[in-house]
Amino acid sequence: MQRTAIAALCALLAGCAGQPALTDYTVNSGAQRSSAQQALSFDHADLSLRIDPDSRSLRGDATLTFSAGAPLDSIELDLDRNLPIDAITVDGQPLAADRWRNPDGKLTIALPQRLEPGRQVRVRVTYHGEPHVAKRAPWDGGFVWARTPDGKPWVASAVEGEGCDLFWPCIDHPMGKPKVVDEHITVPAPLVAAGNGVAMGMTEANGWRTWHWRAKYPSTYGIAINVGPYEVLSGEYRSRYGNTIPLRFWYLPQNKAHAQDLFSEFPKMLDFFESTIGPYPFADEKMGVVETPHKGMEHQTINAYGNKYVKTPYGYDDLLQHEFAHEWFGNQLTNADWDDMWLHEGLGSYMQPLYMQYLHGDQEYFAALMQQRAGIRNKAPLVSGKHKREEDVYDLKRGGPGGDIYSKGSLVLHTLRGLIGDDAFFRAVRELVYGTPDPRPGNFSPRYATTPDFIAIVQRASGRDLGWFFQAYMYQAGLPELVATRRGDTLDLAWKTAAPTPFPMPLDVRVDGRIVTLPMADGHGSIALPPYATVTLDPHSKILRREKRFEVFQRYQERTQKQAKPLG
Repeated sequence: MQRTAIAALCALLAGCAGQPALTDYTVNSGAQRSSAQQALSFDHADLSLRIDPDSRSLRGDATLTFSAGAPLDSIELDLDRNLPIDAITVDGQPLAADRWRNPDGKLTIALPQRLEPGRQVRVRVTYHGEPHVAKRAPWDGGFVWARTPDGKPWVASAVEGEGCDLFWPCIDHPMGKPKVVDEHITVPAPLVAAGNGVAMGMTEANGWRTWHWRAKYPSTYGIAINVGPYEVLSGEYRSRYGNTIPLRFWYLPQNKAHAQDLFSEFPKMLDFFESTIGPYPFADEKMGVVETPHKGMEHQTINAYGNKYVKTPYGYDDLLQHEFAHEWFGNQLTNADWDDMWLHEGLGSYMQPLYMQYLHGDQEYFAALMQQRAGIRNKAPLVSGKHKREEDVYDLKRGGPGGDIYSKGSLVLHTLRGLIGDDAFFRAVRELVYGTPDPRPGNFSPRYATTPDFIAIVQRASGRDLGWFFQAYMYQAGLPELVATRRGDTLDLAWKTAAPTPFPMPLDVRVDGRIVTLPMADGHGSIALPPYATVTLDPHSKILRREKRFEVFQRYQERTQKQAKPLG
């Protein structure tokens, strides 16, 4: 989901509600991991979270197991400083309060003795407090304390931007995934807590229920709290790969008919992704969706859905499909740094035109691409090649690409597919996602990747040097521009890039109904024109390029939005 600069500022200043302000460190997820954090292998997180809707508070008890790859005298975690710590133990040994500090959201714990390479340590942190409340989830991070239409508690977390440290002690970086997470979520009976991974059971005592969930390699912001008076729809999907995938949808009882209708879309979405990309990555856990009081978020195996069962002419729920795409592009494949976030959002966004093509054909494929094309801003490169925090990427005012990681990323992939062909394109995407071009259930696990990784895979799959392509589309803000000059009966064509850099992109030209393909090997080409010829450049819309009509349209949009603002 896309965030905004206003939402981030609201979180930083504790926006309008009197809650304690978050520090800059906590607001800006993805700060570069310290050497101490990089030396840790996160083996297990055992989280016990008691959620009290009446007081809007939680009590946390987190036991975290790490292995060391280098000698360590301290453990560094991330936890919002507004959640007071009650106690910390290391391998069962209580620590004095002066053995830890958390001034700005980076929790540093001094170990009783040095942790040697190859050894494990178990750190237990107990804490409590009122977790940060989101003002406009999921665009700004935090908890949502809501009520269902009949007045029952309805609670959710959505923390993509600010991160996991808003409610549990973690390593708030894309590469901070634990290998296994156990979630013990305690809520007032008879509420239900739908969680990540596999249901391990539920116990009830003294008016409280504890729901136990277990997930493997969950993405840090993909671990979520979802509490409500839910009912659940259950089913199974028999995969083309021979395995069976559990299907679950937790919904509010008053929405049963709508929920059943949406649930019927699950198998078709699964078939699309498995036939187009490859096996569902978490088939031994579940395809899970939960109805939430916020719009939605790609929480691993428990996708948040709050789109109010909207109907569109396209015949499917586009928000659910986009969030589900992140099981492949975000949860199975995780960007190694926020600078590579387009791998999540660009690939996820391209799945929507592809899904329309799968469902209904080419007209809707191109219609979806056209909608995306109108939103591309080209204010900054998609990728900087440098370490970035989350808001450095999403905020245009900080020099980030903002929404272009969605729309421009999608159109770049469309252009790449047209250039190298379907076979090489989808082979490259599969290898990026799974680490192998021939994924099968059981022969892959979640992985990290960068933009250079993707470039190398594409070049290997296509057998071509495509450095020029990625230089123009990824590392430059402006789009390649096609300059057309009429010279008598000849049309001269030339590519111009922002840097400038080479751009030998082949170009189709339609002349009086006949398609001519110009190699443009040195970025130039020409074609003879008959008298009164009608000419269309790139008639099948294969290439993302600068077209001033979109800039004119965007200026018009901005002007009309300003005029529509109320006085005051």
